[in-house]
Amino acid sequence: MVQTFAKVFGILYVIVGILGFIPGLVQPIVGGPELAVEAGYGRLLGIFPVNLIHNLVHIGIGVWGILAARSLPRAVTFARANAVIFGVLFLLGLIPATNTLFGLAPIYGIDAWLHLLSAAVAAYFGFAGPARVHAWHT
Repeated sequence: MVQTFAKVFGILYVIVGILGFIPGLVQPIVGGPELAVEAGYGRLLGIFPVNLIHNLVHIGIGVWGILAARSLPRAVTFARANAVIFGVLFLLGLIPATNTLFGLAPIYGIDAWLHLLSAAVAAYFGFAGPARVHAWHT
C-alpha cells in the first residue's frame, strides 16, 4: 500500500511540476509578494502560486516518489519524510515572513493548504497501518 502511495504521489507531483512550466496554464500574479526568483512566477490553473524553483521541487519530489516505490523500506521513508517536509512547508506558508521561502518559492495561500493535505496523506501511509506492519517486521 505504501509503495502504491509513493508511486501515485510521485507521478502526481511530476505532472504538477511539468504543468507549472506550461505558460498557458500559469497566470501572472498581480500585487503578490516579490520573489528573488521571478522566473515562471504565477498561479498554476489560476489557483496555485508557483515559480521555477517550486516546479523543480515538485518534479524532484515526484521522481523521488517514483524511485522510492520500488522497495517497501524506501517507500516508508519517502512517506515519512514527506509528512514532515510538507508539514513544515504548511507552517512556513502561513507565516508572512516565510511564505515565499525567503524569496525562493511561493508557498502561501491555497498552496499552504495543499501542503497540509499532502502532509496528512503522507503521514497516514508513513506512520499509520501500512508502515507499522513494515516496522514490526524489520
